[in-house]
Amino acid sequence: MPPNTTSSSGQTRGKSGRKKGRRTRLILIVLVLAIIGGVGYGAFWSISTVRGSFPQTKGSIELDGLSGPVDVKRDGNGIPQIYAATDEDLFMAQGYVQAQDRFYEMDVRRHMTSGRLSEMFGKGQVDNDEFLRTLGWKRVAEEEYKTKLSAETKKYLQAYAKGVNAYLRGKDGEDISLEYAALGFSNDYKPAEWTPVDSVAWLKAMAWDLRANMQDEIDRSLMTSRLGPQQIADLYPQYPYDRNKTIVQEGEYNRSSEEYEQNGGTDTSTEGSGLAGGSTDPSGLQSQLSGLYDELDDVPTAVGVNGNGIGSNSWVIGGAHTISGKPLLANDPHLSPSLPSVWYQMGLHCKSVSDKCQYDVSGYTFAGLPGVVIGHNKNIAWGMTNSGADVADLYLEKLTGDGYEYDGKVRSFTSREEKIDVAGGDSKTIVVRETNNGPLLSDRDDELVKVGRKATVDQSAPDRGDGYGIALRWTALDPGTSMDAVFAMNKATDWNGFRKAAALFDVPSQNLIYADTENNIGYQLPGRIPKRGAGDGSLPAPGWDSKYEWTGYIKQSELPYEYNPERGYIVTANQAVVDKDKYPYTLTTDWGYGTRSQRITDLIESKLKGGGKVSTDDMRQMQLDNSSEIAKLLVPLLLKIDVPDKDVRDGQKLLEGWNYTQDADSAAAAYFNAVWRNILKLAFGNKLPKELRVEGQCLYVEPVDTTGPADEDQRVRECGQRDADSAQPDGGDRWFEVVRSILDDEDSDWWQTPGNRTDEAATNRDELFGRALEDARWELTAKLGKDMDTWNWGRLHRLYLKNQTMGTDGPGFLQFMLNRGPYNLGGGEAAVSATGWNAAGGYTVVWVPSMRMVVNLDDFDKSKWINLTGASGHAYNAHYIDQTDKWAKGELLDWVSTERAVEENTEDTLVLQP
Repeated sequence: MPPNTTSSSGQTRGKSGRKKGRRTRLILIVLVLAIIGGVGYGAFWSISTVRGSFPQTKGSIELDGLSGPVDVKRDGNGIPQIYAATDEDLFMAQGYVQAQDRFYEMDVRRHMTSGRLSEMFGKGQVDNDEFLRTLGWKRVAEEEYKTKLSAETKKYLQAYAKGVNAYLRGKDGEDISLEYAALGFSNDYKPAEWTPVDSVAWLKAMAWDLRANMQDEIDRSLMTSRLGPQQIADLYPQYPYDRNKTIVQEGEYNRSSEEYEQNGGTDTSTEGSGLAGGSTDPSGLQSQLSGLYDELDDVPTAVGVNGNGIGSNSWVIGGAHTISGKPLLANDPHLSPSLPSVWYQMGLHCKSVSDKCQYDVSGYTFAGLPGVVIGHNKNIAWGMTNSGADVADLYLEKLTGDGYEYDGKVRSFTSREEKIDVAGGDSKTIVVRETNNGPLLSDRDDELVKVGRKATVDQSAPDRGDGYGIALRWTALDPGTSMDAVFAMNKATDWNGFRKAAALFDVPSQNLIYADTENNIGYQLPGRIPKRGAGDGSLPAPGWDSKYEWTGYIKQSELPYEYNPERGYIVTANQAVVDKDKYPYTLTTDWGYGTRSQRITDLIESKLKGGGKVSTDDMRQMQLDNSSEIAKLLVPLLLKIDVPDKDVRDGQKLLEGWNYTQDADSAAAAYFNAVWRNILKLAFGNKLPKELRVEGQCLYVEPVDTTGPADEDQRVRECGQRDADSAQPDGGDRWFEVVRSILDDEDSDWWQTPGNRTDEAATNRDELFGRALEDARWELTAKLGKDMDTWNWGRLHRLYLKNQTMGTDGPGFLQFMLNRGPYNLGGGEAAVSATGWNAAGGYTVVWVPSMRMVVNLDDFDKSKWINLTGASGHAYNAHYIDQTDKWAKGELLDWVSTERAVEENTEDTLVLQP
């Protein structure tokens, strides 16, 4: 039976509410007209169809299973704050409310994590399902739920699932979302009940998005087809430890387990035999984190699609340096843009905190996941950025008949069958094979087949024949305790409790920053990070040799941390965690290069100079800094180039007096970024193998193992094969470092590029820069017009928000209904305001600050936050994208959390009754 519902009475709305209602009605009228135009597709939707799935936010609803009434208070942006008397009621209500706003998104996510997208969307998703079944996220989540998670965590997950299912009870698809109504055109899909494992599996998806350097392993292997070892080394320069500071500068590690336990920590890792003897020299490139793009290209963006250069910013400043005298903490994770946003804002409050009800926490979580992932309670605040720790290795496997070679003997695969059901089509059964190093991804992925054919091995390797198989060893494919960590962190009251919670956060490995109301700040690197017997994880390892196995994991007590450093602040933005000469283990060979982190550090130091103090708004302004660090390096040289063409000189003059800021209305930023893109293309892009270049872009390229010009008859025609959003050179701060390292070598082979019908060959740096100035001028003339007065960066640098299913592949009128944009943005690649773009593919924004927050530990009600989109996943709901315009302008919303302040800001109250 459906839950009984009663509408509230006697409630009034203010002017803003009436305006919002009128605006919604106008939108719906336009929508209906658009739908009438789409009747040929097979249906007519009325306003009631569109609005039928909107959540009830006032009055009361009866829910079986609650032990007492629960209040759901929403502010003017539809952000819910939940008040309950028991933990179970709190999380049951969280499940119900998130399902009200976002169930379609939740349903797509669980089908993705379990490799069942074909059940919803048909045969076009079979390849993705095959790949995801091979990874086996759902199977790992099931084992995690059965064997690893605490009884308390299971109780919360069960309560959350009960709330989701209470929402689903008695509802047809069109009662849940517009997308289900659209799916009804082509199949009779009905959503199944939610399970606790559905929640756990989503953490595996987020771990995939942040799994470290797998793409770099692939790229380096593929480069060997056209570049020699020194040339590849040129493209992966050393991390600049002398210029860009590490996260931990005054911290500790390697304390004894006994001392760690005495200080409130736990140690869940294991000690392996045959420890790595010391760190190898990191080559420090920027992690791509974009996934095995061929297979994941159609999977929802929040799971790694188009995630080139994904990173994040966070920093915390101690009270000695703030206006309030208490810490300030900022965080803005960078992820691929999605609609709705991957984040969901909410507060979870016990009416009275006690053993029966333990939570009073507010922040960001994921729809489908109980608890809060990033945020604060009444004692502490925390944020996260990706650490970049290398927790995934590719292994070359010598396949022999029905087995694989290991230490000179043939072992049998572990195998299983997976049946994939397909909406509107026949089911398909696949066989998943695993070696001792993990599942064979090359059974599903053409890109990895190429790696198996081209990867460099030594002379002792077994004959590759038609190529080696590729297996994946990844910490997230082992069951863990990250779900326990979420709840432990939500309840932590001090540094020791926070570190104890962090020790449970095994996957993904994140940089965790911390502040508390007692004026302490800190940093902890958590995670299950492997020790390797041989090799450093930078290239696929020989799976046939036991020397290359993982030998254990770095103990939690040995992972770097920092507490109340003398400098008074901590910055994490994907830079190196600790100096390679000051730490005994290899965390990764592929750090981000520290461009953003050092810029943030410089901004803080500038503010603190002469005893200055930092305010909440100062933190916001730092988040919006869009200075181009590569422009500061190159513009002085570009201005010295003697350009004969007057139109090109006019473009060059735009750079005179430019302050290197990349505002949306800046013509200089537009021109410089076009020049930068063309420098990269001429110097590097045209010399990379076709597997790394943009799909469909065909060139006559230099022969293998050369970077200098060749005679025209020696060149070969090759067409790129990679998706534009993950092609190389992407223009991130690895490429900043590549260019910086050869900038003074004006005759480097990299600066040499062949001529064509209109341009002479470049034989040195300045000639290539001249070519880039000219090419950029005519590229922008074609894109923006000849009149440079009309140029601006935002016209090139646009954000498109797309519903990740039907907004991408649905019929045109559905895409019109579900998608939003474009938004003209400032910021740029490797800027603090990190609206990333891929220089190989174009200027479109491919990753963004997915949210921004600043927590004020002096008064939590003076904290600020913003989401990329809005609370609702329902197209045409008032809260679908109501935060996006403010987000694009760099504004933040008030973030209140105390009961008094929440009540003052409440517009709608819904009471969930037992």
